[in-house]
Amino acid sequence: MKKIITLVSLLFVSQSIMASECPDVLKFMKRKLNSQETVNFCEAYKDKAILFVNTASKCGFTPQFDGLEKLYNDYKDKNFVVLGFPSGDFNQEFDDEGKTAELCELTYGVKFPMFETIAVRGDDADPLYRLLAEKAGSAPKWNFYKYLVDRKGNVVDSYSSFTKPQDEDLIADIERAIQP
Repeated sequence: MKKIITLVSLLFVSQSIMASECPDVLKFMKRKLNSQETVNFCEAYKDKAILFVNTASKCGFTPQFDGLEKLYNDYKDKNFVVLGFPSGDFNQEFDDEGKTAELCELTYGVKFPMFETIAVRGDDADPLYRLLAEKAGSAPKWNFYKYLVDRKGNVVDSYSSFTKPQDEDLIADIERAIQP
């Protein structure tokens, strides 16, 4: 019994230490789009630069999925990831996650991680997006609003929907954010 208590105590302490070492923006678990599988962000994305993007399937900016996928492919082997979060906040997302997943995968060939549909602004905003908005000083104003986080978990900047994924300034910021 003493060994079990010691083992449980060690496990609790090691999880507490790991949690304290994890940047605030990664202390979340989210469900993958159209799936029951959840992802622990700290385990999956610690030490990576991340571009968080709130997406929508029926928006004039939806073709940005192509550019986001290109960014992901160009930098995924350099400690970078794009994370997509469908949102119905601007009334341009399907109610059915299956349709959202189909559009992402079949129409745009999205391979970067996409997660459950969430609210990204206002009183109902998901805690992750509340934290991103607080740290950046700006909540999403529309679909395809972007937040760049460096490898240490610091919010580098936020980018309007009009900032295309291949924007020179965004790419320069990503290249700085992926540095150790």
